[in-house]
Amino acid sequence: MVNQKGGCGKTTTAVNTSAALAEMGKRVLLIDLDPQAHATIGLGHDPNFFPRTVYDVLTNAHTRLSDVAVRTGIGRLDLAPCNVLLAGAELELASTQGKELLLARGLRDVREAYDLCVIDCPPALGVLTLNALVSSTDIIVPVQVHYYALEGLRRLLETVAIIRQRFHPCSMDNIGLLLTFVEERTTFSRQVQQQLREIFGDLVFDTVIHRNVRLAEAPSAGEPVLTYASQSKGAADYRALAAEILQTVPSTTEPAEERIRRGIQKQLSAIFQGVWIPKRQRRQKPVEPIRPQSIEST
Repeated sequence: MVNQKGGCGKTTTAVNTSAALAEMGKRVLLIDLDPQAHATIGLGHDPNFFPRTVYDVLTNAHTRLSDVAVRTGIGRLDLAPCNVLLAGAELELASTQGKELLLARGLRDVREAYDLCVIDCPPALGVLTLNALVSSTDIIVPVQVHYYALEGLRRLLETVAIIRQRFHPCSMDNIGLLLTFVEERTTFSRQVQQQLREIFGDLVFDTVIHRNVRLAEAPSAGEPVLTYASQSKGAADYRALAAEILQTVPSTTEPAEERIRRGIQKQLSAIFQGVWIPKRQRRQKPVEPIRPQSIEST
C-alpha cells in the first residue's frame, strides 16, 4: 500500500485489507513500515512495547522478520510492528550498500509461513518506501478522490517506472489504483471516478472505499473495521476489495448481530499523558496613551 500523499487511506486500507484476507482463510503478515506506527496502533498494540521491531530487521543482519512478528486479535493475521525508531533508518542506511534490498532479504525468512504479505508504507518516497517497492509483486495505490491526490499519483507512477528499470529483475508487475473517500452523491467524485477509469482502465479496482465514520472510529478501539463494525459499509467495502484481489466472489453470508459502538473508543487524555503541552501566550493589550485635555474643556 503506497502513496507519497498523506491522508489518502493507506494505513486504513493496509489494516482492513489484511483482516479481510485473513477472514477469507489466508495466512497474512502485515508489515508496518511507517515510523508513525499507525498500523501497529490500529491493531491494538503499543509501539513502544516491543523489544524488537522492523527497524531491527533493516539495521541488524542477525534479526529475522520471524523474530519480530507477533499475533494479533484476528485469526491468521500476524503483525511486524514498528515504532518511531524506524524514522532513523533513513539516515542510518544512507551509506549501506544494497540498502534497497534489505526488506526483500527479510521476507525470504517468512516465505513459507504466510500466503500474503501486506506492507504499509510511509507517506514519502524514501529508503523505506523504496525497500517496499523493490520487494513487492503487487502495488495498491489508495487514491483519495481529490485533485491534489491525483497530482501526487503522477509522480508515484514515474518513480515506479524508474524502479522497474533500475532494479532488474524486479517482480513488481501488478499495479492497482484504489479510490478512497468516495462520496457518490457529489458530482466531483463521480467525475474523478469516470475520468480515472477512462485513463487507467483495468488498473482501477472495481471496488471503491466510501467515506464512512466507522472506518474513522475503528482505530480508537484498536481493531479493524471488520471486527469493530462488521455490518458497516466500510467493512463491506474491504471484504469486496479482498475478494477482488483474490479474484473470488465476496461472501454473501450475513455476519452475526453486533453490538453497536459509536464514537471514539479511547480517552484522548491517555494519548497525551506525560507529554509537555504548551500554554497559549496571550498578548497584552497595548496601553492607550493618555490624551491631554484641552484648556477649553477645563
